[in-house]
Amino acid sequence: MKVLVPEKIASEALDTLRQKGFSVDEVRGKSAAELKEIICDYDALIVRSATQVDKDLIEEAHKLKIVGRAGTGVDNIDIPACTAKGIIVVNTPDANTNAAAELAVGLAYAVFRNIGEANMKSRRGDFRRGLMAGNELEGRVAGLIGFGRIAQNVAKKLKGVGMKILAYDPFMTRQRVEAFDVCYCETLEELLPQVDLISIHTPKTRETTNMIAAPQFALCTTGVRLVNAARGGLVNEADLYDALVSGKVKAAAMDVLAEEPNFNLDPTEQKYQNPLLTLDNFIYTPHLGASTAEASARVGFGVVDLIARGLRGEMVPAVNMPPISGSAEEMRPYISLAEKLGSIYFQAEQEAVSRIDIIYGGDLALQETGLLTLSVLKGFLAPISENRVNFVNVRQNVQEMGVQVNESSQKHCGRFQNLIKVCYTQTSGKVLSVSGTILATDIQMLVEFFGYEVDFPLKNHILAVQNENVPGVIGRVGTLLGSRNINIANLNWAGKEGKPRAQAFIAVDTEVSDEDIAALANVEGVLRISRLEFDN
Repeated sequence: MKVLVPEKIASEALDTLRQKGFSVDEVRGKSAAELKEIICDYDALIVRSATQVDKDLIEEAHKLKIVGRAGTGVDNIDIPACTAKGIIVVNTPDANTNAAAELAVGLAYAVFRNIGEANMKSRRGDFRRGLMAGNELEGRVAGLIGFGRIAQNVAKKLKGVGMKILAYDPFMTRQRVEAFDVCYCETLEELLPQVDLISIHTPKTRETTNMIAAPQFALCTTGVRLVNAARGGLVNEADLYDALVSGKVKAAAMDVLAEEPNFNLDPTEQKYQNPLLTLDNFIYTPHLGASTAEASARVGFGVVDLIARGLRGEMVPAVNMPPISGSAEEMRPYISLAEKLGSIYFQAEQEAVSRIDIIYGGDLALQETGLLTLSVLKGFLAPISENRVNFVNVRQNVQEMGVQVNESSQKHCGRFQNLIKVCYTQTSGKVLSVSGTILATDIQMLVEFFGYEVDFPLKNHILAVQNENVPGVIGRVGTLLGSRNINIANLNWAGKEGKPRAQAFIAVDTEVSDEDIAALANVEGVLRISRLEFDN
């Protein structure tokens, strides 16, 4: 079998593929058009971040079985197009963990000891060291925003130099955080006033974009330091500039920016400008989080191992769902339903979960449901994960959040022939559940939502509206949607006799914007509104 490698991968790693009997062609420097001309001859493709594995390339890849991304992100790979053709996509999300953590810690030292400023002044002939005195890390307090694998590694290293560690992660349980001897903060507002160092470790999502801005800086003590080696855009750069100039933030170091320069241009050709780069108390490293020889080697060996196993037909931790054949075809609607039921929770709720119980009823009680459970968990993580989760590592990822998962079955499920019920136990002890069924052969129906009985087909765009149980509320909601040119495709209203609240579900034809959601939340009688987005 033939493997195409259009970017630089550690030669020792590629040699291991050759030793296993695979033909490996390194073709660096090829244009997109040139890759399209030759991709039809290859069974596997290994890329980093530069090569665009888009729909046009995939359409020409008639033999391609697997694409390997040497690194974490898969933004340059068209996942749906690969899945549609049965092409497995794999990556190496853990290979860069230590490198990224070490850079964050290095930047922390830099902002406390004024390393960057001292270097620049020395190069200008200014050796007045009295102006460059910094502070020690020992005895200081670090606040980690996000507490995934990289943050956990950072916590271990900073504790080693005598820092006290606080962490805020709304998707991690207190018990899980405290297991690392780290203080748990329930809110960002609780964390910020207590810390001398802010270190950010979250994915970039709609909720985390500009999560640190002027209101958050206002909560901090004067002289706080900031490090961001996670993703660009998590910090409002204009507000950070003002905070650095005013002294509210003593110093900041970032490996990532909202808009980054072209990393391959000669300095004489570089036109990039950013006001932050004019400040002596700001340090920038050009996206070097994974740029170590050791990480490069781990990435290379990791991806070629996955490629070899995938080409041999072994189960690998794929980013996308592996191809399904035979009797598994009948399970496709249930897999999709299970994933949707899993994804509802964090689209509608914010409190962390300590336990998930998945109950299969009716015909499903007699089936092998392991893949369905993984589908629920995959959906559960999707709204809060930057990277696409997969069926091999999803259970481990959920367990690392401190969430216990239980699976059971019951033969009878009332009026339904089959039923999937997912119960979420929040850290407060409150239990919320959702249930779904398949009608005919492939109609996915939501039949219970957080205590309300419903009969609602699961479409791409749904608004879950909790409202006062009085006349006129849904009419006002519909009028507002109409005024904003949003068409209602389906509507279901669930109420309980004598209860003050009701639950409505509205399927619409298009995605609803943040501005639309804000307007709907202000409609008289609307108590709460959640936007549920699904891929059908």
